[in-house]
Amino acid sequence: MNKNILRADLILLVSALIWGFAFVAQRAGMKYVGPFTFNGIRFILGALFLLPWIRIRKIEDPASLRKTIRFGLPAGIILFTAAALQQVGIVYTSAGNAGFITGLYMIFVPVLGLISGRKTGAGIWLGVIFAATGMYLLTATSDLTVSRGNFLVLISAVCWALHVLTIDRFTKLIDPLRLAFTQFLICGILSGLIAIISEKIEINSIVAALIPILYGGLISVGIGFTLQVVAQKEAHPSHAALILSLEAVFAFLGGIVILQEILTGKRVVGCLLMLTGMVISQLWQRKKRKKYDLDIQYNN
Repeated sequence: MNKNILRADLILLVSALIWGFAFVAQRAGMKYVGPFTFNGIRFILGALFLLPWIRIRKIEDPASLRKTIRFGLPAGIILFTAAALQQVGIVYTSAGNAGFITGLYMIFVPVLGLISGRKTGAGIWLGVIFAATGMYLLTATSDLTVSRGNFLVLISAVCWALHVLTIDRFTKLIDPLRLAFTQFLICGILSGLIAIISEKIEINSIVAALIPILYGGLISVGIGFTLQVVAQKEAHPSHAALILSLEAVFAFLGGIVILQEILTGKRVVGCLLMLTGMVISQLWQRKKRKKYDLDIQYNN
């Protein structure tokens, strides 16, 4: 297997783990502050976290500022839209429903990819079917109806799919850290402006939500989203979405460890199906690359 692709897959897996536990932090933080206040602070923190690393890299490119704005601005707007819809939706639906519906972006990515001319192999489609079934068993509850909260999270899932495809394209054109920093900053500023207009911001409430905010900002955004941007330079967007959807599995494990949620046979089967989907996708890609390499050797 190509070492760069394997490394990218492992990095994406770490991102999924970080985001899975961030779901617990997001729910906890919402007890004290509004959704836009929470997102505004955590994305600004994520941007500040990257500043030292960007300075260390010292990328010399006369056009870097122009390129950073050109690609970072649309990425930041899409990220803001996805994060805002998800965070507001969580207020009106259960964590299980939100986790399942958000994870549907792994289906939207290959669908939107087809519309834009990006082909997706049969192995990834098969993996998506397994993973989507597993995600339903793992996270969906009996009240999975078209409610206000569920609808908002569904639209956010489409936006997350657009974000994955956008990052796939832009990481080939701009330094990943600069792209990550710019999209975090744009998202944080937009969230903060709406929070000032529509929410009551109190220092005491922010202090009470400090631990969830720090995890959401430094770990989930600063590390998790940055790893996604870096890894997507090598990973196919549909395969990346499939791996990242494992955040639902890690959210489930986080709920057991932190919130003492109940382990059921249905959820265990769901986890196994999601892992099976990822393995099928990975092995199918490996088989396809091996066949391609053999064909090249034969033709030469």
